[in-house]
Amino acid sequence: MKQYLLFFVLLFSCSGPKLPQATEASMDALMDEWHQAAHEANEEAYFSLMTADAVFIGTDASERWLRDELRLWAKEAFSRNSAWSFTVRERNWQAQDGFWICDELLDTGMGLCRASAVLVPVEDSWKIQHYQLSLTVPNEKIPEFKILVE
Repeated sequence: MKQYLLFFVLLFSCSGPKLPQATEASMDALMDEWHQAAHEANEEAYFSLMTADAVFIGTDASERWLRDELRLWAKEAFSRNSAWSFTVRERNWQAQDGFWICDELLDTGMGLCRASAVLVPVEDSWKIQHYQLSLTVPNEKIPEFKILVE
């Protein structure tokens, strides 16, 4: 009886949820695929790389969308040959316990932007749960910038 009990204790203690494999290279590939899907206006591929509850924060103060809200907002953009194009200049990763965080410096149609993303495991893959996009403004241009936006 003790042998069966020991067997079940070992069996269930070793069968916890396993995170899908992840490396900086695989995370880079996921982010590159996501940006490429936008560039190619591949709506299905773009939104399938986000979690169902993903949040996208855009450059305008009013732009905070859940994934499906963003999809509705971007419908027209994805009907073109290219929804938008972001070219990565630099990307940095931090692996945490159960999730990954990156920041990116991007060339975009709006100019130079900085973005951050949080990627989480979903079943046997990784997906973007949070993405925040910001315009960059050189510090010496802040006074002029403030005049423009006030």
